[in-house]
Amino acid sequence: MPEATRWAIIVHGGAKTIDTALHDRNRAGTAAAAEAGAAVLRAGGSAVLAAEAAVRVLEDDPVFNAGFGSVLTSDGTVEMDAALMEGTELTLGGVAGVRRVRNPVSVARAMLPARPVLLAGEGAERFAADNGIDLVEPETMLSREALASENSKAHDTVGCVAIDTTGAIAAATSTGGLPGKHPGRIGDSPVPGAGLYADDTLGGCAFSGDGEAILRTMLAAQVMHALERGGSAGEAAEHAIARLGRVGGEAGAIVVERSGAFGVAHNSDHFALALHSSGLDAPRAGVHRDELKDFLNG
Repeated sequence: MPEATRWAIIVHGGAKTIDTALHDRNRAGTAAAAEAGAAVLRAGGSAVLAAEAAVRVLEDDPVFNAGFGSVLTSDGTVEMDAALMEGTELTLGGVAGVRRVRNPVSVARAMLPARPVLLAGEGAERFAADNGIDLVEPETMLSREALASENSKAHDTVGCVAIDTTGAIAAATSTGGLPGKHPGRIGDSPVPGAGLYADDTLGGCAFSGDGEAILRTMLAAQVMHALERGGSAGEAAEHAIARLGRVGGEAGAIVVERSGAFGVAHNSDHFALALHSSGLDAPRAGVHRDELKDFLNG
């Protein structure tokens, strides 16, 4: 990193078409998440804890499809996926198909020192309980907004990438999946190399969009390969989104390279974003393509 005291964080609330009436709520929600992570980084905390703190804010906000606000399966239940990866030792925690956890990203964070990398369903919930994370009744995860089909169609994954003052990088994702999805369906969010990746020597990224398309093209791996070849954060993000041309689909990428520079790319109408760094006095948030262009790396 160019300066020992530099830190940076970027979050997203989904690459999608966002109803005009929800633009301000998306800006406010992502800004609150970025500030929560920034508070950790500003105090000298780790990128892992900052990413967890930011994603928890998004999981608790029903305007986003993660945690409380997750959409319903075809059976009328909530099944959530989340992951958190740190780029120093390349440790990863991922959970899939959980129903009784308020903040799935915190279960993913608790898995970092554990042997399993990815746990699903009841096994993931048992791990959560064994590690002091309270389980909730599944019906308490249903928000009025997620139950309204008009809003459910506008929901998507949330994510975060952070770099702390030591140069450590973390990436996190969380999602309620697709509205009306087949029970047991798992998307890209908890899969390293698809929905997220972090490597202190290169950078980190997190994705939003059509999970099956992202899985088939391994978009997070595409970002990391581009960074390894010397591309900027912005170029790496654009390269990954261009790969969707082979299979179709909609996606958005947030990237932080090891210098702390940000990159963003998406082929959706909107992308709910917020970013913060040691060089800014407050988070900057936007939903339109050009709102944050002054803060992004080429």
